[in-house]
Amino acid sequence: MSRVVLYGADISPPVRTCLLTLKALNIPFEYKFVDIVAREHFSEEFIKKNPQHTVPLLEDNGKYIWDSHAICSYLVDKYGQNDKLYPKDLYQRAIVNQRLYFDASILYMALRNVVLPMWRENSNFVPKDKIMNILECYNLTETFLENRQYIAGDSLTIADFGCLATVSSLNGIIELDKEKYPKTLEWIERLSKLPYYEEGNGKGLREYVAILKSRLTEFEM
Repeated sequence: MSRVVLYGADISPPVRTCLLTLKALNIPFEYKFVDIVAREHFSEEFIKKNPQHTVPLLEDNGKYIWDSHAICSYLVDKYGQNDKLYPKDLYQRAIVNQRLYFDASILYMALRNVVLPMWRENSNFVPKDKIMNILECYNLTETFLENRQYIAGDSLTIADFGCLATVSSLNGIIELDKEKYPKTLEWIERLSKLPYYEEGNGKGLREYVAILKSRLTEFEM
């Protein structure tokens, strides 16, 4: 039987994306905590496994994969009992891939651009351009959810897990306006009812948002 190990920390949105996927697929796995605040991901041992020194990192029978989007698509292709979370139909898969790239290049970068100065420079300030960037992310997410239940269509996919983990984290910086983003808030509420949501995203999200709110205290509006 495969030995699956996930290295990460619950506060990380990409790690939470993988936790949601692992739990949705009901894959037995070992979870190894990596203290990213203490920079354990820069240890010599960790870098041997992942030269990019990022979490999440997946180990499957001695083989290593990093980047949450690559990990989640791999998990569904290898361990999924069906392709619902990552469709094999080429068009549907392309839509899911687009949303995964949206998460990686738009949503997560908006989050990273705010939190990187917080971690590296102990900055408590969020400038207006970064606030506008987050709001643009919300506008696009709302557009993607128009006339559909999920981020890539009418069925739950791994794109929902990735975008959910990031958008719910951005919400800890700039709160989603109920009047402007009703579809996004309905989507978050819908996904929060998944039986594995609390372990996959809820617990780590609360911890992460508490950190953000305690350290980001000045906003240029």
